[in-house]
Amino acid sequence: MPVVDGDVEDGHRGAPAGDHPRGRRGGVRLRRNVKASQVRRELLPDQSQALLRELHLLTREGNLNADALRKLKQVNHLMGLLRPAVEDVKARHPEPVMVDAGSGNAYLGFVLYELYLKDAAAGSLVSVEGRPELTERAKGRAERLGFSRMRFQTAHIDQAEYPERIHLLMALHACDTATDDALIAAVRHGADHVAVVPCCQAEVAAQLKENRKAAHGSMGLLFAHPWHRREFGSHLTNVIRALTLESFGYQVTVTELTGWEHSLKNELILGRRVHRDNRRARVQLERLLAETGVNPKLTRELGVKPAASVGVLPPVEAEEAEASPDVTPSAES
Repeated sequence: MPVVDGDVEDGHRGAPAGDHPRGRRGGVRLRRNVKASQVRRELLPDQSQALLRELHLLTREGNLNADALRKLKQVNHLMGLLRPAVEDVKARHPEPVMVDAGSGNAYLGFVLYELYLKDAAAGSLVSVEGRPELTERAKGRAERLGFSRMRFQTAHIDQAEYPERIHLLMALHACDTATDDALIAAVRHGADHVAVVPCCQAEVAAQLKENRKAAHGSMGLLFAHPWHRREFGSHLTNVIRALTLESFGYQVTVTELTGWEHSLKNELILGRRVHRDNRRARVQLERLLAETGVNPKLTRELGVKPAASVGVLPPVEAEEAEASPDVTPSAES
């Protein structure tokens, strides 16, 4: 999938390019071009212009146009947020395995490889993409760049053949349930770290519409109107994703990827596995499913069912006791 997708048919309702209400601050437009002589200062210290040319982010003259700059800023900001996870898996595993699920043109994978794996003694990056033409194009780029430990697989995220053990899994703008497929792969393959930036979310909104009467108490009032249902469904989808990760032992952070002027698909979910599981989070998740009347693909595939009844949760102080012992995957695993 593209790093920045401006297709208004994907469920996002932004203003047309160049007319976005957040496109100006204090009268200064944020969309700008960068001349070739100034490109270097937009890059990270170990980032090369040769890679940007190969990815067609630079024009023939070596300039960065506004759309390419927006893509680069998103990816580079994400690289900074991923640095602790990458350094962790490189330190603990002699052969770290990283997966870019729904890689599209593989901008994310190529940038990560150059920054963190190119000069490393070991480590591989697997890009999974369903469109064969994009896979073949990425293979050619990797060969020209000498990125020998990048591997490419043409498959949808839920049908890919993953390495037995994944240490870091990323999915940037995988649409609707494709983000769920990436999270399912991360959980099933014991990923130490996971990072997803969800795209459009439709499944839960459809379930809310179908199961309006199943919602607990006054919950249904939050999505009685179509607009509210769409917005609430999107929010609820990501709340369920974060809580699902927590229930499977991940410490979760939800934050903004980059400024809204760069992308409306902006929510970043980061997970680091620290427990075998978290029973309190599992109870909270089951209750949330019951109260809202939804059960998305992520929870269905991982065997999480709505609570049969909505009772009282244990006291907050019991949270630590409710989690299984900490997990630090060994270097051999």
